Amino acid sequence: MAKDLDTTDLAPVRQPLETANGLPNAHYIDDAVFQEEKHAILFDSWTGLAVASDVPEARDAKPIEFLGVPLLLIRSREGEVRVFQNICRHRGMILVDAPRKIEGAIRCPYHSWCYSTAGKLVSTPHVGGPGHNTHEAIKKDDLGLTEIASYIWRDIVFVNISGTAEPFEVVNADLMDRWKEFDQPHHHGGEDSRFDLDVQTNWKLAVENYSESYHLPWVHPGLNSYSRLEDHYHIDEKGKFSGQGTLVYRQLTDDAGQTLPDFTELSEFWNEGAEYITVFPNVLMGAQRDHAFAIILEPKSTQQTIEHVHLYYASATIDQGLRIKNATLWKEVFEEDIFVVEGMQKGRHAPHFNGGRFSPAMDGPTHCFHDWVATKIETHRAAE
Repeated sequence: MAKDLDTTDLAPVRQPLETANGLPNAHYIDDAVFQEEKHAILFDSWTGLAVASDVPEARDAKPIEFLGVPLLLIRSREGEVRVFQNICRHRGMILVDAPRKIEGAIRCPYHSWCYSTAGKLVSTPHVGGPGHNTHEAIKKDDLGLTEIASYIWRDIVFVNISGTAEPFEVVNADLMDRWKEFDQPHHHGGEDSRFDLDVQTNWKLAVENYSESYHLPWVHPGLNSYSRLEDHYHIDEKGKFSGQGTLVYRQLTDDAGQTLPDFTELSEFWNEGAEYITVFPNVLMGAQRDHAFAIILEPKSTQQTIEHVHLYYASATIDQGLRIKNATLWKEVFEEDIFVVEGMQKGRHAPHFNGGRFSPAMDGPTHCFHDWVATKIETHRAAE
């Protein structure tokens, strides 16, 4: 049975790091709280949905169901990537049921209303009766596909489903400025540079684990052998983003000593530095001198998350062997985290767990995320 949301006390979460508790159990296992977070956090924020590389050519379309909402990612004839509700404005029928290239127009399979790849309603067969394809009450200019606010940054398609968030460039101004050296082409590595992980955990635990380096010695011994705990630093910009960085990034090499090409004109810091930051709420991003990655967390339920992993490079032509080796290494690292986030998910069913205490020295990034989540929820509750 779902808890009364009034019993979800977030005051302890909003305390300073030294005295705060983590989010209560209900925020990981309760269906009613999951629905609240869906609206307060995932619909009201700029949330990661997909990558523009999913629709690489003009007229490519990909249907995506996100938290029950039918959406359509499409690249128009003019090459612009946009997101629409994947339903006809007539009777709400699903328009596109599988990824494909749009030939001609987007045709509703129910009554054949047709839309352009830019979302404009272009045809309404028999709408005025047999043989009459117009009616004075049906204004085509008013009945185009419903567009969802979207923004593409580093190939990631962010959406604001509620339409209430401030512009993406405003919300994420500080992070975009922090990584402005990487404002240059990011080339998706292709099919061998993407993979999905189906993890039995709440999406927030994936964020929490990604944001901190505290677990490295025990969960990632291979990585920790050269990028030690003491080589990392915290990133915790309250109300904005959080994560970690390392001062000893080591480039990947093949058997011949070849490395991936670097992004151009980077400052000296990036010679050995790298950063791993969560773009709140659900996109985990990594920035390194020679490649980047993004993990889009898709919440499926209170206890299931799909991690969509994408790898990017400074050049469109990367040696396939290096690409595959790089993807394999990262997959091994990310898979090492699965038992942790799934174990914590099971732990959230312990009735006397109060959200846990944070290490004042090591858990700043996780507390930063919890505080942001609590703030979003309290703001949503106050507006109801």
